[in-house]
Amino acid sequence: MSEPLEQVAAAAADHVAQQHQALQVLTLAQRTAEEHVASARREVERIRAEAQASADQIIREAQANAQGLQQEAEKALSAAHASAAQIAREAQARSDKAHREAETILAEARAKADDMAKHAQVSAEELRHQAEQKYEDVVGSLATRREALQRQIEALESFDREYRTRLTSFMQNQLRALWVDEPKVSAEAIEAPEPKAEAADTELAPASAVPSQRASNAA
Repeated sequence: MSEPLEQVAAAAADHVAQQHQALQVLTLAQRTAEEHVASARREVERIRAEAQASADQIIREAQANAQGLQQEAEKALSAAHASAAQIAREAQARSDKAHREAETILAEARAKADDMAKHAQVSAEELRHQAEQKYEDVVGSLATRREALQRQIEALESFDREYRTRLTSFMQNQLRALWVDEPKVSAEAIEAPEPKAEAADTELAPASAVPSQRASNAA
C-alpha cells in the first residue's frame, strides 16, 4: 500500500509543481503583459507628447505667420493710405495749379480785352475827331467857296448893272444923235430902248462878263 501512496504523493507533488510552474508562467505572463501595457502607455504618452509639441509648434508657427502676414498687411495698408494721401495731395496741388493758371489766363485775357477796348475807343475817338475835322474842313472850304462865289456873283451883278447903265447911256446918246439928224424921233423913243438893243445887251453881257469872271477865278 505504500507504493500507491508514494505514487499519489508523487503525483500530488508533481501536480503542485505543475501548478507552481503554471503560476510562475502566469505571473511571468502577467508581468510581461503589464510591462507591455506600461511600455505601450509610455509610447502612447511619448507619441501624444510629440504630437502635442508638434501641434503647439505648428500653432506657434501659424500664429507667427499670421502675425507676420497681419503686419505685412498693415504695412501694405499703411503704404496704400500714404500713397492715396500723396496722390490726393498731388491731385489737389495740380488742381490748384490749374485753377491758378486758369485765373491767370482769364486775367490776362480780360486785361488784353480791356486794352483792346481802350485802343478801339481811342481809335474810334481819333477817327471821330478826324471825321469831324475833315467835316469842318470840308464845310469851311464849302463856306469859303460859297463866299467866293457870292463875291463873284455880286461882282458879276455889279458889272452887269454897270454894263447895262453904260449900254443904256450909249444907246441913248446914239438915239439922241439920230434924233438930231431925224427930228421925227420922239423923246419917248429915246427914253425907251428898242427890243433889238435889249437883245444886243443880252448877247453882249455874257461876253463882257467873261474877263471879269476869269479875273475873279485868278484872284
